[in-house]
Amino acid sequence: MGGRRSPGFATPRGTKAWRRLFGGALIAAASGCAVPALAAGSCEDLRSLQLPHMTVKSASRIAQDGFRPPASEGKESTALTGPAFCRVEVEAAPTPDSQIGLEVWVPEGAAWNGKLLGVGNGGYSSVLDYKEMAAALRRGYAAVATDDGHQGEDLRFVIGHPDRIADWSDRSIHVMTDAAKLIVRDLNGRLPERSYFKGCSTGGFQAMAESQRYPADYDGIIAGAPGYARTNLSASFLWAWIVNHDAEGKEILTRPKLPLINKAVVAACDELDGVKDGLIGDPGQCHFDPATLLCQNGDADDCLTSAQVDVVRKVYAGPHDPKTGRSIFPGWDPGSEAPGGDAKNGWTSYIVGQPEPVRLELWKHWVFADPNFDWHSFDFDRDLEFANKLLPTMNATQADLTPFEKRGGKLLMYFGLADKVSSARTGIDYYNSVLDAMDGHQRVDPFYRLFLMPGVGHCEGGPGPDSFDALGTLESWVEHGKAPDRIVASHRTDGAVDRTRPLCPYPSVARYSGTGDTNDAGNFRCVADPQQQHGDRSWLTQVQDWDAQARATASASRN
Repeated sequence: MGGRRSPGFATPRGTKAWRRLFGGALIAAASGCAVPALAAGSCEDLRSLQLPHMTVKSASRIAQDGFRPPASEGKESTALTGPAFCRVEVEAAPTPDSQIGLEVWVPEGAAWNGKLLGVGNGGYSSVLDYKEMAAALRRGYAAVATDDGHQGEDLRFVIGHPDRIADWSDRSIHVMTDAAKLIVRDLNGRLPERSYFKGCSTGGFQAMAESQRYPADYDGIIAGAPGYARTNLSASFLWAWIVNHDAEGKEILTRPKLPLINKAVVAACDELDGVKDGLIGDPGQCHFDPATLLCQNGDADDCLTSAQVDVVRKVYAGPHDPKTGRSIFPGWDPGSEAPGGDAKNGWTSYIVGQPEPVRLELWKHWVFADPNFDWHSFDFDRDLEFANKLLPTMNATQADLTPFEKRGGKLLMYFGLADKVSSARTGIDYYNSVLDAMDGHQRVDPFYRLFLMPGVGHCEGGPGPDSFDALGTLESWVEHGKAPDRIVASHRTDGAVDRTRPLCPYPSVARYSGTGDTNDAGNFRCVADPQQQHGDRSWLTQVQDWDAQARATASASRN
């Protein structure tokens, strides 16, 4: 037995007793109950630490500025700056088929501020965000991240291992969080006083899953550009590829046309928000007609063919159920084609320039378990419903956040209004669904706020201000009760700040005062916008209904 055992854990995994014990001390700490402190240990002692259904693979002290991330694609990595810390690598198996890797970084002694930051992932990648972890250390935080239970970005890791879908979806984040709190406790003698989570894209989805399914894990959560309805999002990628190819499989709208469209969109809609600044403040009010770019004689670089005009219109409108006509997912917003004229940061990755639809592997291996699945036969009515009911953990759409609200949690969500992956309308739709489920702004605003960023792409990038201190804002909200009524974001060119702008909590928007530099946030104020309307969110209501049915079925099977 010779290893050091974290107290209170000696029960088989998978049982209700195991689940209660695994989070029991941590939930007690989060709710303010007394939890006994431990004598602080050394980093090396953690090598023999025994945690429930986990193995500590290594525990080593990293000197100041001494960590170099693993090299990728033959490129040598550079060392990250930060204080000395204890690096703990763990493999967790919450189910017999799980193989979740995670790392916990803990600053030494007095360098620790008593807080923990959970760091999210991107795409379907297993890569840990070491830069974000190092940034957390520089603020005094302990940090934790996971590989989501697999290696690489090849989605075939679920073949023969169906439980690993749940590991990827949400279980790995919950497990890493509990493990980190216990490791910090064993090393520093006490549990974290505050715990925060930060993620964008897939990390934003993970953030939402935490707030809905594991509300006791974190005091504050940052959900950036969350792809929270994964099956419908993936269906939109498939649909967009089909729309942009003719019967022979030839691409219709091509990459060189994207900056042309974006320039015309900005010219048509830039000043709708009262200031000419190259940014579209509200894409929902931008009714750009791509037919204004219609070629008069054949095809040319400075115009669109009639087929290309039709593609652009359909992409803006988004996919619809062929039988019911109901929206499946919001379309891409005007301004997202090539933000700032950069086609690489626009539709190129998901709509244009791809030899086959993005995320085909998900349909082949996660949904239909058929590597030869013919995506041409995909039924956007029947197959989409099947996928949602089969993979409920792939979505995080639950609108009633009462448990998270009651434990004092705070949720800060943000979207770029030129997002090339998932329209900010998905964020607006979810926010409005929470308002409906939880009795409106008076109850929701104290714990959940949504911020929209004009001219910003997916998580970051584009001509709009995209840099702001999300974690500091969340700390002020959680620890000092200062709700964010205005966040100043900045834009940099070649490292120098050239524009600042306030981000306002939806449905407020930033309005120019009429005088002063339009690149200075001080000349803008947040005002209520009566044009911010509740749009058609029938797509989300349908997914929420499917998710509720799946949760009810799962609950009945457990009982």
